[in-house]
Amino acid sequence: MYRRESADDDEAIEGHPGHTTAAPDLVPARMVNEFVYCPRLFYLEWIHREFAHSADTLEGAAVHRRVDRETGTLPPPDDASVEAPFQARSVLLSAARLGLIARIDLLEGDGEAVRPVDYKKGAPGKYGPWDPDKIQLCVQALILRENGYRCDEGDIYYATTKQRLSVRFDEALTQKTLAVIHDLRRVAAGATAPPPLVDSPKCPRCSLVGICLPDEVNLLRGAKPEDVRRLVPARDEASPLYVVTQGATVGKTGERLEVRKAGEPEAHVRLIDVSHVALFGNVQISASALRALADRGAPVLHFTYGGWLTAVTSAPNHKNILLRTAQYRHATHRRRPLAIAQAIVAGKIRNQRTLLRRNHRARPQSVVNELARLAQTAQRVRTMPALLGVEGTAARLYFSHFAGMLRPGLSFDFRERTRRPPTDPVNALLSFLYTLLVKDCTTACIAVGLDPYLGFFHQVHYGRPSLALDLAEEFRPLIADSVAITLINNEVLGLSDFVQRGPACALKDGARRRTIEAYEMRMDTLIRHPLFGYAISYRRVLEVQARLLARTVLGELRTYRPFTTR
Repeated sequence: MYRRESADDDEAIEGHPGHTTAAPDLVPARMVNEFVYCPRLFYLEWIHREFAHSADTLEGAAVHRRVDRETGTLPPPDDASVEAPFQARSVLLSAARLGLIARIDLLEGDGEAVRPVDYKKGAPGKYGPWDPDKIQLCVQALILRENGYRCDEGDIYYATTKQRLSVRFDEALTQKTLAVIHDLRRVAAGATAPPPLVDSPKCPRCSLVGICLPDEVNLLRGAKPEDVRRLVPARDEASPLYVVTQGATVGKTGERLEVRKAGEPEAHVRLIDVSHVALFGNVQISASALRALADRGAPVLHFTYGGWLTAVTSAPNHKNILLRTAQYRHATHRRRPLAIAQAIVAGKIRNQRTLLRRNHRARPQSVVNELARLAQTAQRVRTMPALLGVEGTAARLYFSHFAGMLRPGLSFDFRERTRRPPTDPVNALLSFLYTLLVKDCTTACIAVGLDPYLGFFHQVHYGRPSLALDLAEEFRPLIADSVAITLINNEVLGLSDFVQRGPACALKDGARRRTIEAYEMRMDTLIRHPLFGYAISYRRVLEVQARLLARTVLGELRTYRPFTTR
């Protein structure tokens, strides 16, 4: 099977589209290859500027290290004094009339004609070079011809099998390539990405499969794939780094982050193992550590000691400005924000109902029934104030019975939800856990390309990550509330782990660490996805939901489906 691989430097070439109603001026030859392989892949990479490495793309980059070095000279096409044969590597040429550009791995000339050679990581097909590879090579030939060179044949070198196979640019291949370029421009000018492939064997090896979510999107669009394949990892390979020790400093040595504090043992972690860094209170971080994290797309989130998010340090905004533009349009639309907010609130209420039904000692059926009714009501209201009223009613009902999920005799007195400040140990624990959850939802929004500060349910306020708060709503009962119940009922935390300052209550340092450990254990827990059927961690679920929300904003999905469990 043909496998997509990272090849040239074409992705860095000019021609970025300004909007979705006009195709790019110069299309790289590699993008034509991607289009033949999968039109959706092309659209996500070229129009939305999405990219992710895989084993195949990294191996492909290694194969191209030699040919990417610019050596040799390409003489003018009409220079009769050039001695043949000649070679030139990594030659950048464009064709304005055709609207194409390419970095040609190797050019060989014999005085009369030139011969492009394209290097590929993999192996040829059963009957020779793959179609996307032949068309990419033909694009290079068309560019050479427009620049005045005679080009009748070229070669594709497959590194895995060490084969160099010849391709003739006959009329049939030329016309097929021109037709592909025409179709590519038509797709590029579209307002939305082409639909995903259905049950395609190409998807599992595609590096963008976790961004595309082909089977998931097809299912939510009404298609009936044979089975929703788990094409994304069940768990993330990288995890967050928390620094809560006051006076600590985070620095970088080689490919490691090091946490230091005078008089205490030094801690270190590999950069490759860090998804993001959360700094609480008086913690310093070096410029070299910040740059290294930004290069890897790992944001640094700065919190006050009490848990308020004050700043996010990250690389420049995600390149997908089209997504954020669509998000702004969606958020200011007269009806669309309400539809997403309804789904979010209904999902949250259903999950509150599930947690009560599973954990309440008395199993109050009347409360469970009322929450089910309120979840249905949330989907029928016609105004945002009415939805806020339903959400508030459900929250009061849920928290009025929250104490019934705590073991009796543990001296934890919980009567109602209080915040700003939390007034008792249970509220202090819930507030801290909600901070951790919103932090992860913020990083998920940033990773997807959404603006975490512009929400659909939560109103926009200066400095408040409203969209991250939206995304967190459906997960508050399943993650944060569940962790709080576990910590209290298993006596991991006791009243001595909290400090009371006037009306405010807060966790002590040791209790914070144990809470973070329990929260991370919950985020790493595998759960069977209720819609897609495969096992996936809660942390991965957050990213999947953020991507489905993005697909809704872009118009690929008609409605947003919240994550709920039974």
